[in-house]
Amino acid sequence: MKWTDVGEIAIALADTHPQVDPKTIRFTDLHRWVMSLPGFADNPERAGERVLEAIQQAWIDEVE
Repeated sequence: MKWTDVGEIAIALADTHPQVDPKTIRFTDLHRWVMSLPGFADNPERAGERVLEAIQQAWIDEVE
């Protein structure tokens, strides 16, 4: 998985952190959680605010 796999990341986060409301997540935590997902292998510096916002929105959409 890479930062561009927004939908796949959102599904993995929803499965890994079902108790978390993605609307309340801090980007620092989101970045750390994505980096720790099994199968994730991308440069940590490639995740800017826009990428993290897209992941957060996809995660919100996934749980709603």
